[in-house]
Amino acid sequence: MSQDLLSQIAPTGTLRAGINLLNFLLVTGKSADGMPEGVAPDMARAIAHKLGVPLELVPFATPGELADAAPEGVWDIGLIGSEPARAEKIDFTTAYVEIEATYLVPAGSTLRHASEVDQAGNRIAVASRSAYDLWLVRNIKHATLMHAEGFDATLKLFMDQKLEAMASLKPGLLNDVEKLPGSRILEGNFTAVQQSVGVPKGRTEAARWLQDFVQEAKASGFVAELIAKHQVRGLSVAP
Repeated sequence: MSQDLLSQIAPTGTLRAGINLLNFLLVTGKSADGMPEGVAPDMARAIAHKLGVPLELVPFATPGELADAAPEGVWDIGLIGSEPARAEKIDFTTAYVEIEATYLVPAGSTLRHASEVDQAGNRIAVASRSAYDLWLVRNIKHATLMHAEGFDATLKLFMDQKLEAMASLKPGLLNDVEKLPGSRILEGNFTAVQQSVGVPKGRTEAARWLQDFVQEAKASGFVAELIAKHQVRGLSVAP
């Protein structure tokens, strides 16, 4: 590894990887010492190994907090969904995995397809500043978005206020639908959240190297192996 690359991607000599704890598909557990485990931490470990430097996982409670910290120098790579709002501070690779996002509706709803939700009078519960929330903020024109902090609070908001729909990642909705008799997951989806590796803006050589790493990780089958290893339902290798 060139010294120029290492000075950009691991300036302290240790690769500090920002991990989004809220994404239950990419962080599926904790180690004995309390560190996050899953596809995203393993991707970070593979990157550090390829660079030949130690790894430090830097956990964040939400992806928004991880993205906000980009200019603060507390992480060197961040593993979160790539969204235009976040790209103002972060240079992203192409996605290494993607997750379908759609809606859950309550018993008795007449809605059948995700494309029908954006209508006046419909209220949508959504986890604030999640990647799919950022998509909805840009694209919902007629329905009203109702925000909560985290998945549990979003489900509570949906139930307590008897909202018309709840937006989330489909794998999470597969669990939620079992808790709510008569509820349904709509056909179709409104987006597929793409999970990428990012670096703070301006680290051009680091961004280029990570792009090559991600492409090779997908082409070699490594990303698929991580999904199988952690037995994650609803996570796909990005095209």
